Amino acid sequence: MPRKKRADGTRAPNGASSIYFGNYEQCWVGRVTVGVRDNGRPDRRTVKRKTEAEVIAAVRELERARDDGTVRKPGRTPTVEQWLTQWVETIAKPTVRYKAYRAYCVAVYHHLIPALAERRVNKVEPEHLERLYAAIIKSGRRPATAHQVHRTARTAFGEAQRRGIIVRNPGELAKAPRVEEDEVQPFEVEEVLRLLRTALDRRNGVRFVLALAIGTRQGETIGLRWKRLSRNTKAITIARQLQRRRWEHGCEDAHACGAKYHKTEPCKPDCRRHSRKPCPPPCPPHCTSHARWCPQRHSGGLVDAEVKSRAGRRTIVLPDELYALLEQHEAVQQSEREHAGTEWQEGDWIFAQPNGRPIRPEQDRQEWLQLLDDAGVRQARLHDARHTAATVLLLLGVKERVAMELMGWSSSSMAKRYQHVTAPLRRDTAERLSGLLWRDQ
Repeated sequence: MPRKKRADGTRAPNGASSIYFGNYEQCWVGRVTVGVRDNGRPDRRTVKRKTEAEVIAAVRELERARDDGTVRKPGRTPTVEQWLTQWVETIAKPTVRYKAYRAYCVAVYHHLIPALAERRVNKVEPEHLERLYAAIIKSGRRPATAHQVHRTARTAFGEAQRRGIIVRNPGELAKAPRVEEDEVQPFEVEEVLRLLRTALDRRNGVRFVLALAIGTRQGETIGLRWKRLSRNTKAITIARQLQRRRWEHGCEDAHACGAKYHKTEPCKPDCRRHSRKPCPPPCPPHCTSHARWCPQRHSGGLVDAEVKSRAGRRTIVLPDELYALLEQHEAVQQSEREHAGTEWQEGDWIFAQPNGRPIRPEQDRQEWLQLLDDAGVRQARLHDARHTAATVLLLLGVKERVAMELMGWSSSSMAKRYQHVTAPLRRDTAERLSGLLWRDQ
């Protein structure tokens, strides 16, 4: 193919941009070489404008993008639905932890795709995302939900930018809604003592003593095993946790496995979501057969998983009194094992059901709420016990580096979130000021 001539009739060198009037198109045409395709051929982009000045400006803009390395990949730009589905299932899922993946799924399938599904990713503007955040809050959901959608959009579109699919990230430009964190009130010392006394009268009550004393997370506590308790050093190693996970299909075709269909809103208008029959292909990802009933289901139920982070893997030396309580608990569990006989399912769990199986998280939460009622203590989340344990370390004057190690924090900013200035700390500060400034009076 002959090289195109410049407007003055001279030939441009190989690889140089060319501008000419196309008789067939009846408009000005500009062609720019921006790189090399996967097959080794030059990647030539074409722009068409009505006037020569307009095509010159378009060619220069494309050359600047080439020089800056911001030219998007060749081919048709995917829609928001196509890209987000690919990102969450094939890019994010293998690289993030399970709970982060589930949070991405909620943001993608319940918010971003229903609002922006057919729009091309390079046509998404910050205003589109900001209107979506406003609509989420207006619908009655918490600002934290909109903020999670914002973080997901920023991450997903950022990956598209790194891969050259788009040239800018609208999630970086969009303003996230302001989120005010709920103020956590750690338990007072008197409340902790009442909870400890009441917990020791309950089966597996030592489980809540651990939460209040050393601040273990729920999944870490119910996932403890006897083999991780050192008898010599009276220390326990936090290495794994129990998680409730959704089942996944083990069959190749989710429509052919015979599993029951379920619906989740929102759903496409043409999807037969009110029937148990498969949707007309292609079935949207938010309307699918439930993997719980798949004959080849996998990866669901209670899963023994890694702890939340590398810092979460830690060894804690137990107070003598707490270690003694665990020994007493072990003796009680041995009696239950003998009473259960062949019904006992050995799993080496420190805290188990009467048949030896691990404690379910939802059952554990119900036990906690009942403990609060029995102790006459205000209702609070089980995670507030972790805030209480962290605040006790502050009361005791434990250094921040040591507190981070005990609590399994990866950054010092977590101390500000979990350690709260309580009334005893304020009174202690006032007494110290009094002793320093008015000691001679």
